Amino acid sequence: MDIELATNALKALAHETRLRIFRRLVQAGPEGLCVADLAGHLNAEANGSFSFHLKELSNAGLIRNRQEGRFIYYIANYPAMNELLGYLTEHCCAGEPCGEQIHTCATTENNP
Repeated sequence: MDIELATNALKALAHETRLRIFRRLVQAGPEGLCVADLAGHLNAEANGSFSFHLKELSNAGLIRNRQEGRFIYYIANYPAMNELLGYLTEHCCAGEPCGEQIHTCATTENNP
């Protein structure tokens, strides 16, 4: 990951609503959530403002979507999340092992 991609991802997450959306999608797993359910979990309205936040996260590469009939499902992009976490911790502890394990989310066939 380069600094421009990392900066775009961090800018997208630097808003309370977008951070809440992203965290909820991470929790939802590889099936994701449709917009109405996602908004419901966050006690938000699925309106233009909510769509704007989804678009910002999508443009930053942090989430993806898929359409099933009339519904759009949003899914956390786990590889992008893991790449950002790796970038942020790449040179931690002055290059010495810090003794902490790195945890990443596994990918599935539906979420490469």
